[in-house]
Amino acid sequence: MIEKEKLELPSYIYPEDPWKIIETRFSPKFLPQTETIFTTSNGYLGIRGVFEEGKPSNKDGTFINGFYETWPITYVEEAFGFAKTGQTIVNLTDSKIIKLYVDDEPFYLPTANLIKFNRTLDMKTGTLDREIIWEMASGKKISIKSKRLVSYEHRHIAAISYEVTVLNAKAPVVISSEIVNNDNSFKNGSDNDPRVARRFKESVLKSETFSVEDTRIVLCHSTNNSKMTVASGIEHSLETECENSFISECSKDFGKVVFSIDAEEGKTINLTKFITYHTTRTAPHTSEELCVRAERALNRAKKSGFNDLLKGQKKYLKDFWNKSDIKIAVNSDHEKKSTKKLQQALRFNLFQIFQATVRVEGAGVPSKGLTGEGYEGHYFWDMEIYLMPFLIYTSPLVARNLLKFRYSMLSKARDYSKQLNQRGAMFPWRTINGEEASAYYAAGTAQYHINADIVYALKKYVNATGDYDFLFEYGAEMLVETARLWSDIGFYSQRNGKKFNIHGVTGPDEYNTVVNNNAYTNLMARENLRLAIDTIESIRNIKPELFENVVHKTKFELKELDEWKNAAENMYIPYDKELGIHPQDDDFLNKEKWDFENTPPDKYPLLLHYHPLVIYRHQVIKQADLVLAMFLLDNEFTDEERKKNFDYYDPITVSDSSLSVCIQSIMASKVGYMDKAFDYAKYATFMDLDDIGKNVKDGCHIASMGGTWMLFIFGFAGFNNSNSIPTFNPKLPKQLEKLQFSITIKDSLIEVDINHKDIRYCLKNGKSINIKHQDTKIELTKENSSQKLPLN
Repeated sequence: MIEKEKLELPSYIYPEDPWKIIETRFSPKFLPQTETIFTTSNGYLGIRGVFEEGKPSNKDGTFINGFYETWPITYVEEAFGFAKTGQTIVNLTDSKIIKLYVDDEPFYLPTANLIKFNRTLDMKTGTLDREIIWEMASGKKISIKSKRLVSYEHRHIAAISYEVTVLNAKAPVVISSEIVNNDNSFKNGSDNDPRVARRFKESVLKSETFSVEDTRIVLCHSTNNSKMTVASGIEHSLETECENSFISECSKDFGKVVFSIDAEEGKTINLTKFITYHTTRTAPHTSEELCVRAERALNRAKKSGFNDLLKGQKKYLKDFWNKSDIKIAVNSDHEKKSTKKLQQALRFNLFQIFQATVRVEGAGVPSKGLTGEGYEGHYFWDMEIYLMPFLIYTSPLVARNLLKFRYSMLSKARDYSKQLNQRGAMFPWRTINGEEASAYYAAGTAQYHINADIVYALKKYVNATGDYDFLFEYGAEMLVETARLWSDIGFYSQRNGKKFNIHGVTGPDEYNTVVNNNAYTNLMARENLRLAIDTIESIRNIKPELFENVVHKTKFELKELDEWKNAAENMYIPYDKELGIHPQDDDFLNKEKWDFENTPPDKYPLLLHYHPLVIYRHQVIKQADLVLAMFLLDNEFTDEERKKNFDYYDPITVSDSSLSVCIQSIMASKVGYMDKAFDYAKYATFMDLDDIGKNVKDGCHIASMGGTWMLFIFGFAGFNNSNSIPTFNPKLPKQLEKLQFSITIKDSLIEVDINHKDIRYCLKNGKSINIKHQDTKIELTKENSSQKLPLN
């Protein structure tokens, strides 16, 4: 890994706190980062951490998962089968704006004299809190307190509690609560960085209808091309002893409710703003129907009140942390970062995964969650390989929903495979609606491994939950179609020992594209074929009625099993006897090694500074590829092979992708390089809080956050569930004194507590379970729920 410059944060940005992310001074310099970091979301609706006043702002954003605009992909030189239509997540109507005027003077952060400023993302309450004391030139002091949430319990609802108190005088106060369609995100796109959302030159949302009644406003808009519709609404409740009045107004793209209050000294003014969004993403509705839905949601929210929403947040998070928390203790003799600092960053990773997934229903997880528009809100393989392990072992229902969402894309995957002149199904590399949206086939469409990645996640889900009903009812169909594609795309090479070869593909490493026999792809394809064979044979023997259903849906023929068995048994896996390693692909070892010594630090990531052909000619790796295969398919490699492979590939991996260091940490643990494993672990854990990739402004690296969970559980705790019995083989680095976490396997919630001397396993809830500690088999039961064993 090439060491990258980290963002130097002052002490008032994210000071140590194990449960909170805090900002204790208004810091316009860091707005690009903090707007992402302070995002509130529930997986359906996300609101970036922009101030209620709306200004100043770097990249405002309100997003609904799966709500997108389409646009034609233009090529100077066309070719058959290229993707035709792009998809980009839409920045929706901004409903959070609350403007404050005291003595007819606007409260504006950059010019206000702030006696106190504190902004906190509270990971126990699920709220973004802000406390300000503003001293006016007249000497009047104004207390401004706000609390923002995006509801976990009611996924269409967000709310803001906004509290104003004139502390030392009387004053006229005006609070203007607004809703506006401004399309501002599309002015911030990039034409040069492929990681950033594209620019739209025209307004994306056009008005369908609008209404205002008392303190309620509802706007309805639709997109120009994708023809999706969204209704957004605001409603209010004002509580104060001071005299007050309000006026409301609304037009097609703007509405506001203006409250005028004769504020008295020390008397609080509390405005609660309820927000809702409803779309046609999952079902067709007229504009009128959407508006009715929005009004119903606002009625319920106002009736229940803000405190009820807050109780729901706490309830969801209490359950989440009970099942998902990781507790650590740092050895200060070997590590500079304190326990609190590392614990804070680790929990921030877990919390953002929670926010990205808790109410994902009928959709995928964008690579940035709903914290920003980076990668255009697309779903990638990240979801299956980096997020699913966390969800499988902490929130299996969410994992099931995501797999079912992939299944819902199967029909389009079949169509896409035909466009690529292949049999079976090919899932798109990047998508929102199930159609391929990658305009660069070499680093996009050619990544056929996404099929095997989805199947791998399916296998891990079933293995961890025992949900064979899902495997048989949904998974089998996906297995047939993905196995068909591998059988069709590969061939038996006479010049390569009559082995089954797969040519013209790209592995996870996008710095080596359209190669022959990418080892990761071939290994994962073999795993895909094996699971398809086992599943179809099992269904045929024990569920004949389901087998007939699979045959009906896929037109499966028994002779295909023999084709898949031959392909799996004869899959070519590159291996170099002289070096004792697995070449990443057929030609990788023939390339010149990259000149790392003479590459300046400011030339990373390489993809932004070098022509792709220059990169493709060299031995340089963007992210773990063969090393990732060693982690996912642990049983396919010997200890010696793992070490030699790691020793060869790690020095030439530049980690220009956030997905790399977590895997490098896991494999460093497995081969015994514990100091390096911990260094990589810190790098992954602080990826976003330290803005290591210099692109947090575009959103959090949600998949990397999933990888952070994996490195602690699969790496340091040595968890492995590939065999019949879940196994733990812990290796704590000297920098960690303690590691404690919970994990759900089938119907059992287990707590694992590790230090350098021993390990304790405790059955917190559920059925009895057998596990292995190193080579010792133990049973946890209700009667014998806790066992402590020494570490070898």
